Amino acid sequence: MPHFYFHVYDGRGLLDEEGTTLPDAQAAGIAAICFAGEVLKDNAGQVSSNGGCRIEVTDSSRHTLFQLSFVVLGSSGAGSELISGPREWPIDGPDVGSVAE
Repeated sequence: MPHFYFHVYDGRGLLDEEGTTLPDAQAAGIAAICFAGEVLKDNAGQVSSNGGCRIEVTDSSRHTLFQLSFVVLGSSGAGSELISGPREWPIDGPDVGSVAE
């Protein structure tokens, strides 16, 4: 099975030296999305203070397969009223009408 590496760039540059064995690139993409959720949840302060983060997935030859980028817009001043904290979305995703509340 192929081996994939999940590098995190959030101001610290955390390189994945061990990697993970997964069935294929599609499985690596799904794993990257799940991993991104963990990174954002567990390191929200770090990601916010650095203006975002990027997760880069490489194969065993260290070729970049894809990247997930997250950018934090706004600051604690102007526009902060748009981000009032965690929001509970229904299982099937946000109701488009409720986003503008």
